[in-house]
Amino acid sequence: MERLTEEQINQELEKLPNWKRLDEKWIERKYRFKNFLAGVRFVDQIASYAEEKQHHPFISIDYKVVTLKISSWQAKGLTDLDFEMVNHFDELYETVDK
Repeated sequence: MERLTEEQINQELEKLPNWKRLDEKWIERKYRFKNFLAGVRFVDQIASYAEEKQHHPFISIDYKVVTLKISSWQAKGLTDLDFEMVNHFDELYETVDK
């Protein structure tokens, strides 16, 4: 797993307007739900996918808001896998009851 260049990261982020770069290593997105349990169900799907990929985001549940934060520890930054994951997270979000 190879760390992406700044140019590659910026190109990927242009396709993902809801994801924000926190620093050179992390990206983050907040997902909003109609209630607490809808967010928890979303997190359950995220957790299953992350376990399947063996690549785990930081997850925070704050009532109706789920925050996901991701990076690749081994690469000490962002990789293709991170962007593959966040694209899948966004796809899941489109299918859940918000």
